[in-house]
Order: sequence, then C-alpha cells, then structure tokens
Amino acid sequence: MRFIWLFVAACVAACDPGTNETTDATAAISAPPPATPFVDVTQSAGLIFTHDNGASEQFYMPEIMGSGVALFDADNDGDLDLYLVQGGPLRDEASSPGDRLLRNDLGTSVDGASVLKFTDITESAGISSGGIGMGVTSGDIDGDGHVDLYVTNFGANRLLRNRGDGTFEDVTATSGTADELWSVPATFFDMDNDGDHDLFVGSYLDFRMANHKDCFFATGLADYCGPHSYGSVPDRIFRNNGDGTFEDVSAASGLRRVPSKALGVIPGDFDGDGLTDLYVANDGVANQLWLNQGDGTFNDTALMSGSALNYEGSPEASMGVDAADVDGDGDEDLFMTHLRGETNTLYMNRGDATFEDRTIRLGLGASSLPLTGFGTAWIDIDNDGQLDLLVVNGAVSIEERLLAAGVPFPYQQPNQLFRNVSEGSDIRFEEYVAGDDDPFSISEVSRGAAFGDIDNDGDTDFVVSNNGGSARVLLNTSGQESEWLGVRLLRGRDGSEVHGATASITTAGGRTMLRGVRTSGSYASANDPRLLFGLGNISGDSAVDVHVNWPDGAQEVFGSLDLRRYHSLIKGEGKAMP
Repeated sequence: MRFIWLFVAACVAACDPGTNETTDATAAISAPPPATPFVDVTQSAGLIFTHDNGASEQFYMPEIMGSGVALFDADNDGDLDLYLVQGGPLRDEASSPGDRLLRNDLGTSVDGASVLKFTDITESAGISSGGIGMGVTSGDIDGDGHVDLYVTNFGANRLLRNRGDGTFEDVTATSGTADELWSVPATFFDMDNDGDHDLFVGSYLDFRMANHKDCFFATGLADYCGPHSYGSVPDRIFRNNGDGTFEDVSAASGLRRVPSKALGVIPGDFDGDGLTDLYVANDGVANQLWLNQGDGTFNDTALMSGSALNYEGSPEASMGVDAADVDGDGDEDLFMTHLRGETNTLYMNRGDATFEDRTIRLGLGASSLPLTGFGTAWIDIDNDGQLDLLVVNGAVSIEERLLAAGVPFPYQQPNQLFRNVSEGSDIRFEEYVAGDDDPFSISEVSRGAAFGDIDNDGDTDFVVSNNGGSARVLLNTSGQESEWLGVRLLRGRDGSEVHGATASITTAGGRTMLRGVRTSGSYASANDPRLLFGLGNISGDSAVDVHVNWPDGAQEVFGSLDLRRYHSLIKGEGKAMP
C-alpha cells in the first residue's frame, strides 16, 4: 500500500538586491489581523506541490526521514525563492517527480498591498530529477555572487551551480563533490578563512536496500527501524580550491576516523579563536564538536566539553540543531531536538567551548518529552531583542492513539513555539498555547524548516516541510510592530554573503546582541543569510552602529544605520577597528 499526500508550499520576500544602498521594507500582507503570532498563507499564494515519501509496506527507513527545504535568492532580484526537496519510491527512483524550484514573484495590488505569487521554474532552470531527496544547503561555491545548492539524497548527492541567468547546472562530477552514502545534513562554511565556501556532508546510516531489516511496533505491527539497526558511516569535508573544484580532505581533517550517524550540523566559532568549528548532531550516539585547529585538521572535543551527551550522560536521538547567543554573553549556545521520551537539549556555552545542559532549568524539558523534534531555530518572534524558539515535530514510530483512531499514516504531531520570558539574567521560556484555528494546533509529520523574512517586513517567518503531507508557509504577524534593523554581510558589491562573519549592536540601554551569518542548521534545510536585530519599542534611536567581525580577523564599524531597513555592509567599506 502506498501513501501519497499533498505537499503545498508558498513564500514571499522583498529585500535589498545586493547593492550598498538601503531598502525600505514596509509592505504588508493584505489580511485581517490574526490572533496568533503566525498566519498560514500557503493556499492564498496559490502554490501546490505534491510530496511523495515513497512509503510502502516494507517500511524502508529513508521513507520516514525526508525532507528539507531552502529559502534563498536564486535570481538576485532581492526576494527569497523556494527549493523543495522531493522523495519518491526507493525501488523505482526514476518515478520520483523530482525537486522543485519556485520563483518568488511578489507583486503589489492597486491599493498598495503585497500580493504573493510563486511560479514553478524547475524545467526552465534546468533542474532535473535526481535521487531520493533528503536535504539541501546553500552557498556560493565560485564567489560570483549567485547562490548555489548542494542537495543530499539517499543515493548520489548533487551540486547545482547557479549560472546567474536563471539556470542551474549539475557540476557534481566535475567539482569533485560526489557522495554515494546516505546523506542528510550538509553545510557550506569557510574552514581555512580563505574566503571560499568549503563543504561538510553528514552521512546518516549504512542502510542499503540489500541490508533492509524488518522492525516492529510494540503490538507486533510492522514499523520503521531505529538508528541502532544499522551501522555508522563517516562524514566528509570537501575543501574549495577556488576554481570551481573541491578536494576531499575528510581523512586529512580527522573526520573520517570517527564514523557517526549525522542528522544535523551547525557551523560556528564556538571557542572564540576566529576559526569556524562544526557541531554535528548524531542519532542515538554521542554528538561531535569538531574544533578547527587552523591547520586543516579538526579535533572532536564534545565529550570533554559537555556537549556530547545529555545531563544524565546518555546519548540522544539528535535530529535538528541550531546555535545562537541565547543569554547575550557574546558566545553561541547550542540547541538540538530529540526523540519522543527524551527532552530536547539546550547546551549553554561558557565562552570557551565547554557547555552546561540547562534544558530543564530554563523550561524547555518536560513539554518536549511526548514529541519527536526535527527542524528548529532561534528567532526573535516579536522583535523585543530576546530570542524565542521554534520546533517542528513528527514521529518516526507509530503513535498509538492515531493508530487506534484509524489514521492511515499515524506519525502526526503538533509543532511548538517557546516564548522567551526572561527578565534580566533570569532566563526562562514558556510554551505557547495554541488556540482554535491556530497553525500550531495542527498535527502533521514535520521535518525540515527554513527560516527567513519571507514578506520582508522586518521579522522572521518560516516554511515547514511535512513528510507525506502539506508544506506550509507561516508569516510572522507580530514582529513588524517593533523596531528592527536588518543587515547583509557581503564580500564585495557583487559578492556573496560571508559565512562565519558576525555582527553585533549595542542599544542605548547597554544590551548587546550578536548574530552570525550561516544558512544551514534546523533539519536538512537552508535559511535566509540576512541578520535581523529586534530592538523593541526603543525611543530616541533613529539609527544604530553595527560592529562586524570578519572571519579573517578584520573588525569594522558601520555607523548610523537607519532602522526598519536592510543594509548591505561591504567588507572594507566600514570604519576599521584595531
């Protein structure tokens, strides 16, 4: 018996197209004022996409794990386009409908309201069907200012180079980035501070059709296996040669000596030495914190740092992951989502890449126990300057109550939103309680989630992809009421975002906020690289200064930036600091 569900998605954005000028982003979606923090605009955008997870009576494990989504500017027109990763039948890969690329054609009605419209340009862009899709990440492999994509699959991965003329070409073979293992997470990052986007690819399990095992639910019904049914496989690092080709440095870097079961990855400078490290979230085995040694090698310090296991000393089924300066102390903390029966985990960074599990203390423990988390992100929902948390959920083993109710695909769970209710140094979170007709009252099998300012009104929206179900576009309806500032950190006027760069601002009240440029994180998805600073209802500040740390150690200040706008900050055009 095959299950096929409707997969619907929509998204809008309008932002600075990459010049050094500022843009005013005041367009509003024409809709009645909602009673919830987010409103679902999927159907009003008129976009329909059918996701085939390939579910079968054999319960092949890749069926339940996909898939991801990317928000990125494919055509440099200043708005976020949408890439949806597709699955398909594992025994007949050729029958997969293939991934879809959707161009954002945001328009304006006669009364000045924004009109959302997406156009499927998959065929004209030259994107062909290829593999059973899992995830996607975005970056600029050749520094031409056009965003490229790396798509992970059950089977051969694909590197899609953006030609800059509306088309993409598959350069996997010529670039040297082919990987035949079952891959889920990937990220572009700069491992050697040479300005090029290098590539990490996380491998999940040694699952092949030939070694498929039969697994069963407690009642004896067939169900999907867990990660311990299959062996571990090594991750890979490809170093960018700067000419469109990559070198596989997995062995030399030290990563290949420690096989893992990777489902999530997040890059960041966790020890503050100016080098980009990697945190890998593994399913059912210890997580890894690969600290960059600056000589092409990485050292896994997760066990000694306190970030490999939970507070009880146990590994967890880590899926999604994100990093942010949650407590405002100038370093990035780690959060990851886990399996039903485990709490999600928040590791607070002490500033030297050692961590403390504060999940339960900060109010993020008990409410996550009944659910299985995947995509996640720290976002400032109401732009009050404090980061809130969003988690999308979906089971990987049968939900008994749904099975008893006769639900044909009994893995649905509701998503969760946690409000930051901290007061000063007293950091606390409270779960948002959804009412009727609230997007968070719906139960689906959520997996990937991509985050960004989709309608470009100065707050963070998101797209969630659902395994065997409808993708949804949820627009933030509260953050635009507060003051905000947006920035892009660019290598040149026609260059790409500088992954690994950080920006910070200090308000008149003395509060400092830190944000870092990356597109990966969440689960198998790619996010908007722009940085947003929520400033609340400040008074007397019509402009602020932004302090930028570039990955090569250079520091600059860009002064008197107007609020409620996005600014492109070009490396070398700010005021240099010692």
